[in-house]
Formats: sequence, C-alpha cells, structure tokens
Amino acid sequence: MTQVPCAADRRAVLMGAVSLAALPWTAFAARADANADGDLALRAAIREAVGDRQAVDGGIALRAPALAENGGQVPISVLVDTPQTPADHAVAIHIFATRNPTPGVASFRLTEKLGRAEVQTRIRLAQEQTVIVLAQMNDGRVLRAAADVRVTTGGCLT
Repeated sequence: MTQVPCAADRRAVLMGAVSLAALPWTAFAARADANADGDLALRAAIREAVGDRQAVDGGIALRAPALAENGGQVPISVLVDTPQTPADHAVAIHIFATRNPTPGVASFRLTEKLGRAEVQTRIRLAQEQTVIVLAQMNDGRVLRAAADVRVTTGGCLT
C-alpha cells in the first residue's frame, strides 16, 4: 500500500482551503476596485463641470429626502444664497450622485436675470448614496452642499 493518493488528497484539501480563505479578500478587492472606479468617474464628472476649482461648503440650501421609497423619482430642491444681481449671481448648478453608474445627474445654467438661483427636479438614484450639489458663481467661486439619501428600490439599471 502506498500513501501517495492520500498525500495528493491532503494537498488538494490544503489548496482548496487556501483558495476559500482568499475568496473574501478577492471580493473585497473587487469591491474596492468598483468603488475606486466610481470615485474616478465622480471626480471626472466634477472636473468636467467646474474644472479644478476647489468647492467651499455652504451657501446652498439642499433639500432631499433622507429615505426615498422609489429611486426612480427622488425629489431634489436646490436654493443658492445669492442676490442674483449682475455683481453677484450663480451661473450654474450641478447635481451629482456619488454611486450612480453615471454620477453627473443634471446641470442647470442660470443668469442674473432670474429672481432666485433655485431649481427643483426629480433624479434617479441607483442605491443609497450621497447627492452632491455644486453652484458656480460669476466670480469663479464654487459652493458645495451634500445630502445622504437612502433608497428602498433603486431607480437605475447598470
């Protein structure tokens, strides 16, 4: 009687155990890569909208539900605190969803002739995530506001 088949079986079991132990790390790495890709897409969308300008928190009233039953129609209201005069006005409002397949959700161009720098819309959200709003001012400043929204049923197809 030789013990070779038994040694081969032990080796197979050991290799299988090592492979199973590595599965959570592989899944974690894949999830980290997906998050990194999402972060890159978000950064690219923001860069496309406002360039390399640094955003400053404040100056925007963002209303979004904390819990959205239907991710296909999430109401968003944005009001920029500006007098909308020729000397001081918002020229654009951009809305981003951090975990959507396409993070750039909407952009609105504004003029000083508007009475208020305000937009209301409904957006689609794929899952629980942060909604970021940027307002470009005529003097080059970029204002920022964010709100976390939980979604019961996702509204985006990947």
